[in-house]
Amino acid sequence: MATPLHVVALGLAAAALVGLAIGWGQLIALARHLCGPRAVPVRRPPISILKPLCGLDDRLAANLRTFAALPYPDYEVLLGLRHTGDPAYPLAQAVARRWPGRFRVVLQEGETGLNPKVNQLMTLARHARHDLLVISDSNTRVPPGYLDEIAASLEDPRVGLVTHPLVGYGDTLSSACLGSIADNLHLSGVITPSIVTAKLVCGKDYVVGKSMAMRRADVDALGGFASVKDVLAEDFVLGRAVTGRLHKRIVLGRAAVTCISERRSLAGFVRRYARWSVMQHQCAGHLAYCGLLLLNPVLLATAAVLADPSRSTAAICALATASRVASDAVAGRLLRGRGFRLRALLIGPLGDLLSGAAWAHGLFSRSIEWRSNRLTVLRGSRLRVRPRRSSHTQPKSDTGPASAAA
Repeated sequence: MATPLHVVALGLAAAALVGLAIGWGQLIALARHLCGPRAVPVRRPPISILKPLCGLDDRLAANLRTFAALPYPDYEVLLGLRHTGDPAYPLAQAVARRWPGRFRVVLQEGETGLNPKVNQLMTLARHARHDLLVISDSNTRVPPGYLDEIAASLEDPRVGLVTHPLVGYGDTLSSACLGSIADNLHLSGVITPSIVTAKLVCGKDYVVGKSMAMRRADVDALGGFASVKDVLAEDFVLGRAVTGRLHKRIVLGRAAVTCISERRSLAGFVRRYARWSVMQHQCAGHLAYCGLLLLNPVLLATAAVLADPSRSTAAICALATASRVASDAVAGRLLRGRGFRLRALLIGPLGDLLSGAAWAHGLFSRSIEWRSNRLTVLRGSRLRVRPRRSSHTQPKSDTGPASAAA
């Protein structure tokens, strides 16, 4: 006679097998998307790239240098900082002096919202000279055809926003921290395939704030960036507003944007995904949030083993682990042109278990620590300040230095 734990284990194991099928289906969708034709613009209008900075991100100087000579005739890069005391300020100044016709440093004017990135975007948009605005995180690098693809997509007046797939990088260095390796694997092997599949198969748009392009007129029609100054997921909310209020389409580009991460600890990885999980729960709702577990078959299979240790559950757990390693290798090759090293791939299953812990946190908590602020995340990721219990308690950083890309 089957015990309750045996029944639970069977359900978890079955869910893990479903999750494996979904994961490989997502990789097929990703491959089809990346192999599609790249859009070519008829005109190449001037573009303003808005790049908020906060602290010294991994390889920040090299990240910025990749934006100095993109093969596009007329664009500017605005480097936003909250104040001159930011550790990134001297570097930003040096970059602007080296490429004076390309980069400008812009200090934040006022602080009206609870989202620090949006506070910077409000100032950057006011100082931008051009009408095509590209929001680009400080830890990103883009391929040569990036701006051309954006210009081509926004030639269609029915398109209101352009975003891009993401791929993690930084795991090849011997000094790369385990949290960064887990972060790069999760970004490349889970998040990006999920976003692409949601778009291609389900017709659902999920905007990635690390790379987001809009016309100034459309931003203004939504109330400017001030309309999202008090939400955590400004990219998600803007995406919903573009389709819901402007009735325009969102384009998911084919060029992958590279996100650099080298120094994030495993604790920082968990804190980051705990914050993201709180945000996802409040944006997606309870049912959809629980459905995200299907994207983590390693966690489901491990839970099945713990519920009812047996040869069958152990075999499914081993299958899920091997599948995770293999799917990460395939995703890396699709997005980066080469796979992750075996040393890095073996971190993937551990990252799944840790992201599962972050998911559990997001299921029950609405509180986050972000840039020295204690905040409550409400429905739709609206933010509310929470009072501190003690002025002596210092929040922990995800990477050590603050990061605009956190």
